[in-house]
Parts: sequence; structure tokens; C-alpha cells
Amino acid sequence: MADKNHKWADNVPGNYFVDEQCIDCDACRTEAPDNFTRNDDHGYSFVYKQPTTEEESARCKAALEACPVEAIGRETE
Repeated sequence: MADKNHKWADNVPGNYFVDEQCIDCDACRTEAPDNFTRNDDHGYSFVYKQPTTEEESARCKAALEACPVEAIGRETE
């Protein structure tokens, strides 16, 4: 389970975040490319844009569910 106390500083403020458990597997970037991107210098994903539409919200939820190490979390359900 993602821990908001260990989320990457790169995450933009909002409901979704990626924490330090990220293994850079690309699942979130595949599921929600409009919301997740990669820190190329350090090899992890983070949220660069919070969802603003129902479609983006659904894709972010799919990314959360697809994460093999549960590194994606939400501030609220």
C-alpha cells in the first residue's frame, strides 16, 4: 500500500501520488499517460497532472490497480 509520507516530491498536489516503492515498471504510464510520467534521472514514475475528467480519473484508478508494488495511492477514496 502506498504511503503518503513517502511520496515523491515530484508529484503535483492532489488526490493521486506515487511513493518511493515505485520500481519504474511503466504500468501507470501505460494506463494513464496524461497523468503519470517518469523521472528520467532517478528512474521512477510520478503524477505530473491530476485527473480533471471522468476518463482521466478512470485511467488513474486503473493505473493504481495495475501497479505491481502498490506504489500509487490516493489521499482520499
